[in-house]
Amino acid sequence: MTRLGPEDIDLSLYPEGTRLDADGRLLIGGCAVEDLAAEYGTPAYLIDEGALGRRAEEYRHAFASRHPRSLVLFASKSFPSASVIGVTARAGCGTDVAAAGELALALAAGADPGRMVFHGNAKTDDDIRAALQARVRYLVIDNLDDVERIARLATEPVPVLLRVSPSVQAATHEAMATGHDDSKFGIPTPQVDAAIARIREEPLLDLRGLHAHVGSQLLALDQFDAEIEALAAFERFPVYDLGGGLGVRYVSGDHAPSVEEYAERLVSAVHRHLGTDVELLVEPGRSMIARSGVTAYRVVTVKRARLTHAAVDGGMGDNLEVALYGQAFQPSVIDRSGDAEVVEIVGRHCESGDVIAHAVTTVRPERGDLVVVPVTGAYCYTMSNNYNTALTPPVVFCHDGVSRLAVRRQGFDELLAREQLLPTRADG
Repeated sequence: MTRLGPEDIDLSLYPEGTRLDADGRLLIGGCAVEDLAAEYGTPAYLIDEGALGRRAEEYRHAFASRHPRSLVLFASKSFPSASVIGVTARAGCGTDVAAAGELALALAAGADPGRMVFHGNAKTDDDIRAALQARVRYLVIDNLDDVERIARLATEPVPVLLRVSPSVQAATHEAMATGHDDSKFGIPTPQVDAAIARIREEPLLDLRGLHAHVGSQLLALDQFDAEIEALAAFERFPVYDLGGGLGVRYVSGDHAPSVEEYAERLVSAVHRHLGTDVELLVEPGRSMIARSGVTAYRVVTVKRARLTHAAVDGGMGDNLEVALYGQAFQPSVIDRSGDAEVVEIVGRHCESGDVIAHAVTTVRPERGDLVVVPVTGAYCYTMSNNYNTALTPPVVFCHDGVSRLAVRRQGFDELLAREQLLPTRADG
């Protein structure tokens, strides 16, 4: 029988700097996960604040060193928390927002609106008013209705970008592909020239450049080459926003390009096709935050039959990536050794699709064990929900051995506060 211990956990999937202490306990940002679980409860999102800040600085330097007129914008939709946005802003990054709420969070974090881009495929008048009031750097036009709305609501010239669909079929999950001809995002290639002409009819719309985004969780860099080539087919502009999309490793067998490789490939293609004097923007989200976050759970029950199901105290209420995209994760029972077992790590929700990971080899789980899932920093908190009245987990920042609560756990009182209850009638 194979034995596994803490030393068998693939720490390369965890936040940079994750280690084991002398007792084999897993430390995130210098904090023992066991202690964090005792203090904050489970499930909980744990963020290594230092690792996130270093990643943001790495991104900023990778682009600025190759193309001084560049701006890295953290895609706040990947983790819409003022605390998280604040870390990236202090590291020198701007912010990409796609709704008035994300803008409000970014402003609360102290992020500079002059380093923000506001986009979205279905902006309301309220969204546009918020962007105009904040005076974001660029407001992205996604459709011709945006042209009418912005022109009607603007009282002074508004710098805008036009989002185009570059006709690139991304090699990713269908739900993450955004740059193909049938995408709901952007202006289809055959209509771009007419859209440019329409924007220029409005005296308060100042068209500065083009925006494109191929998709998410992209692991082949040639897809970005195709995006830039497609943009070069239109007239030249002083500003180009290439969106985000760089993929990350979720399990040990994955390979993802480094930030340096990504920056070198993009900047080289921009210089070759668009010139060296343009303003270049990129919008990393997943590749900025994913590895810096993990989720901690407790095992609630274990069923051993034809399959072994280890059920934890969270699930699709705090991680929809598996159910939506079939994303693979690599959870581990932590802080102890034991016989290896192939198990299904499942959640507590009344849904057969509530699975965190299939056929995972880990220490034979028992009730009360701590299970940690790495690479949950992106889109898990974003899509957290109240299925079966699950309370959304807290966000805990860890840095140099000190933890702090960044977002508190939701309470039942908050769920009930929204209910408009009728007075109870007396019997009889």
